[in-house]
Amino acid sequence: MPDSNLPTDLTTVDPDDQAELPAVDPEAEISAVDPLDGVWDVVVVGAGPAGASAAHAAAAQGRRVLLLDKAEHPRYKTCGGGIIGPSRDSLPPDFKIPLQDRVHAVTFALNGRFTRTRRSRRMLFGLVNRGEFDLRLVEAAQQAGAVLVSGVTVTGVEQQGGADRRTVAVTLADGRAVQARAVVGADGSASRIGRHVGVTFDQIDLGLEAEIPVPERVVRAWEGRIHLDWGPLPGSYGWVFPKTDSGTLTVGVISARGDGELTKRYLADYIRRLGLAGFTPAVESGHLTRCRAEDSPLSRGRVLVAGDAAGLLEPWTREGISYALRSGRLAGEWAVQVAEAGNPTEVRRQALNYAFAVKAGLGVEMRAGKVMLEAFERRPHLFHLAVCVINPAWRAFAQTTQGHTTFGQILRQYRAARRLAALASR
Repeated sequence: MPDSNLPTDLTTVDPDDQAELPAVDPEAEISAVDPLDGVWDVVVVGAGPAGASAAHAAAAQGRRVLLLDKAEHPRYKTCGGGIIGPSRDSLPPDFKIPLQDRVHAVTFALNGRFTRTRRSRRMLFGLVNRGEFDLRLVEAAQQAGAVLVSGVTVTGVEQQGGADRRTVAVTLADGRAVQARAVVGADGSASRIGRHVGVTFDQIDLGLEAEIPVPERVVRAWEGRIHLDWGPLPGSYGWVFPKTDSGTLTVGVISARGDGELTKRYLADYIRRLGLAGFTPAVESGHLTRCRAEDSPLSRGRVLVAGDAAGLLEPWTREGISYALRSGRLAGEWAVQVAEAGNPTEVRRQALNYAFAVKAGLGVEMRAGKVMLEAFERRPHLFHLAVCVINPAWRAFAQTTQGHTTFGQILRQYRAARRLAALASR
């Protein structure tokens, strides 16, 4: 039975009583709530492939995850955008790669000479625009439950003291601090989080790139094929990656830092030799790739680093997307364990487990890549001869891009590969 003392007609409430209630502006109330408030299980700094993968991995375990980035997606990224087998295999379930082209052929050249094209019935790898690819990775992380906040600049992290040391403060340029039980730094090769952890590098390279819009007849001539040119500087090479759907060619070169003017000249000569000098680039950009020293740390307290922030990339080809995806996923998984750790000893144990997982996989591959780079720097013509003429070498190249093998496995399993590397290193 309803209470007979309650008014049945709300319009009969005394207007004077109603006037005493404070007026509430719903929009003002909502705007006063800071989306960064509270303690997050995992805060990921940087929403590139490593950061998005880390956020996805942690959020998929039901944790409260915050993904921070200073840029709004989609944004341009200096990158050829080649997706090899290990990258494909490390993507979130049901992720659809926004392919611009599917590569079945590679044209090799030795500084513009001795050109040969080799073909594969099976796709070697796919090509993407990084802006679109990264956006989809971020969306996958959000679908898993991660919260994205863009347009914020992280200035550093402060490991909290106290008896239990259960939180880390991620400091922002606007003066705010975000509290987290674990942090993953994935903020690029010039990482602030990496500096906090103490990441060191023993290889730094300069990559220069031009995005060149071309007529349809030109881009169609490149369809399904890339170009790799072993360059004139030690360890250098150039590439053409066609983005058929967007009507552009991504043309770039990379070499050791310190020869900036020579690297610029190499790119200009490369574009001219390809017959592309008459087209105006839509974007010209450059970036440094940094490869970690083998003894470089991967964590400090409750803070882990992944991808470029950790200096994780393939030393010879400087391929970084697969390393970012794989290390990001591992970082997200182990960050959950760090977040749940109740004391410094357990935190350290879980952080060491993360480092072991990275070194046992990516670290072994990087070690083999350094051997390949050293040999390539001395004798690039031997590598050119091998992939152009020796069928097992070409098959090894193809199987590596397809994800069926790695440089480390090739050096371990094939005596001829070890001999080639040894011969080239003399």
